Amino acid sequence: MVRTKRRAPAGNPSLAIGYLRVSTAEQRLGPKGQAKELERWAAREGVTLLAVFVDQGLSGARPLSERPALLAALAALTERGAGVLVASKRDRMARDVVIMRGIEAETEKSGATVRTADGTSDASGSAGTISKGLFDLLGQWEREVIRERTTAALAVKKARNERVGTVPFGSRLAADGVTLEPDPAEQATLATMRALRAQGLSLRAVVDELNATLTPCRGSRWHLTSVARVLRS
Repeated sequence: MVRTKRRAPAGNPSLAIGYLRVSTAEQRLGPKGQAKELERWAAREGVTLLAVFVDQGLSGARPLSERPALLAALAALTERGAGVLVASKRDRMARDVVIMRGIEAETEKSGATVRTADGTSDASGSAGTISKGLFDLLGQWEREVIRERTTAALAVKKARNERVGTVPFGSRLAADGVTLEPDPAEQATLATMRALRAQGLSLRAVVDELNATLTPCRGSRWHLTSVARVLRS
């Protein structure tokens, strides 16, 4: 006989656990701003906000299993008898329709419901199903637009030979502080690395040779991971 997971007793709807999420790509509303919205919502609704959990620097496309703060918030619902998991907006919970459905299902198993400070999660029945689904779909669309714009911007920078992230080994910032130009010393070291590999030396042997004969261009010693990364690029 297959045993199903028993649903927790219904939590107290006047007690809530808060959840905040801020990704690296979206900084329009940081943790402090989201926390203020939850506080205003709690005061307006007459709900006691027992605790607030924050996932910092995580995309809304991350599954529940990769959200430590959200997992802790779900556990707190049962532990503290809360009947509400609240976020400022639905896209703070997730920017993926399927993931949002999963979060709501897990919240229900904990004997609670998902609510949001902006009211978009309050509708019930068929109207609520449609409206919440549309908000979730819009959140997913916005995430994909952000990703597409970021990818396009990075491609333009690379085409202009401008810096993207850290300065790659073998290059340095030009006088304008934006574009890259070859670094003679690092280019010479790179040529040595490639020559040693061409002789059949292992990566470990290359690292040992570099540490014995060349002063590192960056840092105090040559390391296996950094040399492997430089040669791959």
